[in-house]
Amino acid sequence: MAVRLIQIAMNARDEAAAGRFWADALGWGLSSEGPGVSNVEPTGFEYPDPATLFLDVIAVPEPKTGKNRVHVDLATTSAEHQSELVARLTDLGARPADIGQGDVPWTVLADPEGNEFCVLEPREIYRDIGPIAAVVVDCADPRAMAAFWGEAMDWTVHEVTDDLARLRSSKGVGPYLEFIRTPDAKTVKNRVHLDLRPYPGDDHAAEVNRLRALGAVDVDLGQGDVPWTILADPEGNEFCVLTPA
Repeated sequence: MAVRLIQIAMNARDEAAAGRFWADALGWGLSSEGPGVSNVEPTGFEYPDPATLFLDVIAVPEPKTGKNRVHVDLATTSAEHQSELVARLTDLGARPADIGQGDVPWTVLADPEGNEFCVLEPREIYRDIGPIAAVVVDCADPRAMAAFWGEAMDWTVHEVTDDLARLRSSKGVGPYLEFIRTPDAKTVKNRVHLDLRPYPGDDHAAEVNRLRALGAVDVDLGQGDVPWTILADPEGNEFCVLTPA
């Protein structure tokens, strides 16, 4: 048994505007499965696909407070591409964000909702990966996160140090999932989280129990009676286990 990382879920007070921004930013399509949800869909892929991560923007009433602990890194292919992408994203409504990064070769921006993301300088590891290079999670212990997530999902751990853990789909395609050591403690619900899904025919309850045995805990966010299960990893990062598909 295993679960797959299939999409990123992002909270927004104005999910329609945030959805339009991310669809334009990534060059993807935009649809809605229902009120309060904007589905940002990569073109040329059928959901789910290990070569990409879909993006759901979900309406919430509460405003953003503090820096997000989960963010997206965007890939570029050249210094010129990086400059052009930053300019285009700024025209779409992104703005510079100072999170204490200092003098770095990448550019930190925030979307119209204030969700931070990075436009990376060209890096060989992300060549031909698509617009999303990685989903990055702040954490206290990358080694512990690699141990949990490497067992939780059918993804492969590619690198582990005291400061960084990097995983990728076992198919060897798609964005990376990276855990970066930071000194900041988690204090509020993450406004960006991961959605996992078991494979067709697998047992949802059994997968949830397996994740609990690995160290995940149940989380009540007021979700009520829903078909998915909300858990948190050992550092408190919320994620959803959707029904098999």
